[in-house]
Amino acid sequence: MNKVYGAYLCTGCGIGNVLEVEGLKSAASETGIEMQEHECLCGAEGLALINKDIQEKGVNTLVVCACSPRVMQDVFSFGENTITIRANLREQVAWAAGDAEKGDEFIQELGEDYVRMAVTRAQKSELPKPYLLENISKKILVMGGGIAGLTAATEAAKAGYEVTLVEKTAKLGGKALGWRKMFPTAYPYCQLEQPNIEQLVAAATGSSKITVKTETEVARIGGAPGAFKVSFKAAGSKSEWDAPAKVTVDEQEKIDKGEKEDPNAGLQKYTAVDTAAEVYGAVVLATGWRPADVSEYEHLGYDGKKVVTNAEFEKLAKEGKVPAKVAFIQSPGGKDNDRDFPYCNSVTSMVALKQAQYVCDDNENGQAYILYQHIRTPGNTELFYKGMQQRDGVFMTKAAVTKAEECGSGLKVTAENTLLGDTLELEVDMVVLAAGMVPVTVDQPTINLAYRQGPAFLDLDLFDGYADSHFICFPYETRRTGVYTCGGVRKAETMEETIDDATGAALKAIQCIESADRGVAVHPRSGDMTFPDFFFQRCTQCKRCTEECPFGALDDDAKGTPLPNPTRCRRCGTCMGACPERIIGFADYNIDMIGSMVKSINVPDDDEDKLRIAVFVCENDAYPALDMAGMRRNKLNALVRFIPVRCLGSVNMVWIKDAMSSGMDGVLLLGCRHGENYQCHFVKGSEIASKRMANIGETLGTLGLEPERCAAEQVAISDYDKIPGIIESFVESIKEMGPNPFKGF
Repeated sequence: MNKVYGAYLCTGCGIGNVLEVEGLKSAASETGIEMQEHECLCGAEGLALINKDIQEKGVNTLVVCACSPRVMQDVFSFGENTITIRANLREQVAWAAGDAEKGDEFIQELGEDYVRMAVTRAQKSELPKPYLLENISKKILVMGGGIAGLTAATEAAKAGYEVTLVEKTAKLGGKALGWRKMFPTAYPYCQLEQPNIEQLVAAATGSSKITVKTETEVARIGGAPGAFKVSFKAAGSKSEWDAPAKVTVDEQEKIDKGEKEDPNAGLQKYTAVDTAAEVYGAVVLATGWRPADVSEYEHLGYDGKKVVTNAEFEKLAKEGKVPAKVAFIQSPGGKDNDRDFPYCNSVTSMVALKQAQYVCDDNENGQAYILYQHIRTPGNTELFYKGMQQRDGVFMTKAAVTKAEECGSGLKVTAENTLLGDTLELEVDMVVLAAGMVPVTVDQPTINLAYRQGPAFLDLDLFDGYADSHFICFPYETRRTGVYTCGGVRKAETMEETIDDATGAALKAIQCIESADRGVAVHPRSGDMTFPDFFFQRCTQCKRCTEECPFGALDDDAKGTPLPNPTRCRRCGTCMGACPERIIGFADYNIDMIGSMVKSINVPDDDEDKLRIAVFVCENDAYPALDMAGMRRNKLNALVRFIPVRCLGSVNMVWIKDAMSSGMDGVLLLGCRHGENYQCHFVKGSEIASKRMANIGETLGTLGLEPERCAAEQVAISDYDKIPGIIESFVESIKEMGPNPFKGF
């Protein structure tokens, strides 16, 4: 691309009231680009000025110095054949200047540095070209034939996509086939309804776009979005890729003596249902859940006969075997008296209410006792809860159950800490335990991916065994691009919630396929046409990029050389940050670009009051929070220079070394929260960056620099009122250490 530059300065929104225009123009001209000004670039006249240059002068690389790049994106978009770089002079300079007057040298230097950085970024950017697959499949694979799988398949088919629906049992419908009734779905939300699972099955089997494979399992999934290669096997058969069962020493001795069957005896090449792998564009994982094991709660006396799980009671209810007096225990009590059973939420509360109605419906003097720590009935289901409160024969109380034991022909339940403060003893015919819905992914990989990082989703210890979709930042998406979860593998859900969930997953699968077809990123950088480029001649096969990629986008060959899968890539740049040889980059985001931006910052070497601090800012949480701080006119320290990055995981340590060697006095990383309540849109970027920063601190120590000159802070998007204080605290710590001793060298 033969670049023709144009630089434009907006003096409106207070920018011209705080900054000297000629100084900003001079900063641009230092880099060889002349800047024009206008009092309102986003207005009709301002845009006409820019468009005139595009049409008459052939300008195709624009530097717009105005408001934040997060606003007016459509206004300042001039087509796919142009590069537009924005300098944030409004939210992070003019509006964050506090009570500074025009001509304040600290604020003026801040604005001029942002102009230099924006021009440098434009000079180092190239027009991205999309990655296009030679052949793309638009078929969708749905794993699981329960409510979630049936819904995902039918919704995708309605949208015009071919679907293969795989179910390991002989019949579609899943656990819903065993339900007697389902929760109310229509006003006034007081009557249980007949299950509609048969209609869902009929819709799926009656669609010409859906191919159903029963008694079938997925043997292996390789490839990437748009070109997943899937092999199938007969349900229950062994696959060459199945993980061997773990066998203890004692068990092995019994196997050797013939006293125990070898669980790995049949582990051989799978019996293929299809002779060759089929190709799919995306995968929906809807393999469901199993009832939780409640036998560990000895004081509750689970035996599967008189003390049963809610799933077992539903089966009895469908068979018409509902006792007259039943206690529904929602929490284990004992030492965990303030907690619910694992893998529970509002579903188990609703199930208890539903099954309490069975007791009253089937018995003239039926009595149902619901003993709970928490009752959750969100949304319209609150109306059903209120109706059950008024139902004769239904009794509810907050209580900690201490024991369930045999008493004559029935059972006695003892509970304490009730709402009235009394100890309660109930004589009942049966006890029902609110067993949670355990996702099948806890017990088995299920999806069996042919990825370098392993056959299943990496264990983050964050989701209690659920597939690793983040409920806030990226619902349905897993850490394997193109694989979307719904139903019981994602969370415990009602039938209505499952249907909504499955529809969302189907839409995500469609979005993935269409994005791959256009050669752009799916999420969270939707529409991004860039993809990582590798200069393999200098690759040392260190494998850091393959190991640190949060999404398994990189496999490797026999020599350990990375094998990119561009349609798996989320464009976070973590591989770029990991590479010690600096051979990975994007057309409009690379090591040289950000390093050059850092070097374009003017660092005074003769003024101890004018310290310079580079702050690398995550574009997903930290940068929006900074903008919101500016919008609220919260003052930001004028000694810092904010440099937006895709993710802190993309921060290569050479940028920090460049900053310190150029005389910067400190470097701060501002990124998303990580750990138990992580909010990182790229899952592990902030965590990886924090670990790298610990290493850079050791390097600074060997150079005689304080490790504390470099730090990383976690912020949420809602921390806009805290960010000024976080930055100020770091600046004060740098002031105490004094200027960088390498300044001026």
